Amino acid sequence: MDELTESLKEMALTLGAFKVGIATTENLAGGPPSADLTYVLPEAKSAICFALAFDQSLIDPYFKKEDHESLETNKVRTTTLANGVALEMAGFLQQMGYKAVPQAANFVYRMDSENGPEDMKPPISHKYLAVRSGVGYFGYSGQIITNKYGSAIVLASVVTDAELVPTDPLPEEENYCDECKLCLKVCSSGFVDPVEKVTVTLGGKEFSYGKRRNYSRCGYVCGGLSGLNPSGKWSTWSPARFEIAEKDEDVPDMLNPDAQIPAMQAYIERPKIKGGFFFAGMPGYRLEYTCSCCQLVCHPDKEVKKARYRMLIESGVIIQEPDGTRRAVSPEEAKKYLEAMPPERRKLYELVSEE
Repeated sequence: MDELTESLKEMALTLGAFKVGIATTENLAGGPPSADLTYVLPEAKSAICFALAFDQSLIDPYFKKEDHESLETNKVRTTTLANGVALEMAGFLQQMGYKAVPQAANFVYRMDSENGPEDMKPPISHKYLAVRSGVGYFGYSGQIITNKYGSAIVLASVVTDAELVPTDPLPEEENYCDECKLCLKVCSSGFVDPVEKVTVTLGGKEFSYGKRRNYSRCGYVCGGLSGLNPSGKWSTWSPARFEIAEKDEDVPDMLNPDAQIPAMQAYIERPKIKGGFFFAGMPGYRLEYTCSCCQLVCHPDKEVKKARYRMLIESGVIIQEPDGTRRAVSPEEAKKYLEAMPPERRKLYELVSEE
């Protein structure tokens, strides 16, 4: 098992990962349901978890609203590569006589939860595997952060019945997260509670991060249904500016096409950006990639992190031309641009009074 474990770790790194770890059913014991490896493989004994990095050079122009396509393409294809790494490693184990199940990086959810995929509960949480096996740490946002690439990474895993040798968690004293909460400041949806934290226990070891609110908040903004920050001074790459509910109980109405705030219907009718993630849970089976600000702002170098934050909040707001082109302008110019639109077109971007 020592030899096989080392071979698998080397394989992950050779195929494109920059960090890899091994978690087992024992050191995940006592964790939440998505830490239970036997959910996807009843005979499971261990899992290989690994991380791939996004291209750091593409983050600044993305935050400055100079270039959307390059980072989007890189993120989509890096995610696809992570899935391919998992598939190839699972095939390798299967050829050696072991059972192995690749776990997709994202967009696959449990069908047997109360509301099915709408609950956005993954079969296995790569994040729990990552912190327990030493791939990274929890940042306050709940993103996995690494001392090399921050949280601009993608995770994937392979669950197997091979009894691989586990790797240790990283030393907590080396976790660079100082709870600056810039990740929360760049989240227009209010997804993470700024005060309350949650703690999970995995194999007797505790890990903490900020408590998440309704998961649809994240989908609402990251999926492009709305993008204007509550300050009104900057936006994501979404040109929409529908209201973001303050209370979680009001969140379902944000996604209801027949609701007072018809963000979903407007999303369906707006011109779309080419590219993005193909996702069964969205109309047209495609998820616009417009945000990820909490994931991209975080960096182990404090000055880089602060610079990214300034780039974003000084980047202006996005408006959309009739042909679908998106460009950044000042908040004042954006307001005038929308006010000059015919009401039927303006309804695609914000709530318009019927008076």
